[in-house]
Amino acid sequence: MDAHFAVRARGITKGFGDVVALDGVDLEVTHGQIHGLVGPNGAGKTTLLGLLLGLAVADSGRLEILGTPLGRALTAPESVAGFVDGPGLYPALTARQNLASLAALRGLDLRSAGIDDALEQVGLTDVADDRVRGFSLGMRQRLGLAAALLTAPRLLVLDEPSNGLDPAGKRHVHGVLDRLAADGCAVVLSSHRMDDVEALCSEVTVLATGRVVFSGPLDKLAAESRQLDYRLLTSDPRAARRTAADVEGVEVVEDAAVRAGGALVVRAPVPALDALVSRLVHGGVAVRELVPVVSPLESAFLALTDQREARR
Repeated sequence: MDAHFAVRARGITKGFGDVVALDGVDLEVTHGQIHGLVGPNGAGKTTLLGLLLGLAVADSGRLEILGTPLGRALTAPESVAGFVDGPGLYPALTARQNLASLAALRGLDLRSAGIDDALEQVGLTDVADDRVRGFSLGMRQRLGLAAALLTAPRLLVLDEPSNGLDPAGKRHVHGVLDRLAADGCAVVLSSHRMDDVEALCSEVTVLATGRVVFSGPLDKLAAESRQLDYRLLTSDPRAARRTAADVEGVEVVEDAAVRAGGALVVRAPVPALDALVSRLVHGGVAVRELVPVVSPLESAFLALTDQREARR
């Protein structure tokens, strides 16, 4: 297989009894790429992440990790790290002791394991000697990421890495993932948060009922949703309401706020929206805010997964 890919899957299937978790899934992730895996609950995301980590084997199909075909044994591929369903940690041990124990289990030299550096990268230096049982969910997520960093992975697989993170924690995690990708590490992460996917990922794969309904660049996915709802705030809400009603392709979805001097919500494809803004500006109405009510990525995701569910 092409060495350009850190992950390459073809026709992967996986079932559990009568339940088909993955049905002919294809996936390609290049080195240095942060690839998002999104989909509704039960779409097969966790199952696919488990295959990448060697926690399960596919029933059929072909899967290669870092150029090596995965066999039928439940073994973690070399240079691959991460977690599914949250990191496995020892609550009675401190953060530092957890990393030391994990390093020892992996046969790493504790003197060169980079424990302090890993803790610093995820922003846990100040609590390095606190017991993990007192950690919040977000702190446990960050410690799980620190554990993954100990092996200097070439492929990092993460399940909901932003779960429970406060803004500071999110900044640390995003910074770590961006640096890893810049150094050539491939990252595959699942998330229900579209803002995290938009901030981190260059490409995304959308799963619905075990099948891939989209895979490719984020801008291409956003283009799947051609008509969005936008919140429009202007210097003259009533004039904006009249102008919007006169522009072809623009629908005023909600104008109750206009009576209170606030924003209105319009639904339009981008060309019609451009025409509306141009008309407003030429009419002397200042546009103070124009933002999607739902992000283009989330809108496309909902449309794709809803279509898939409707066809079942």
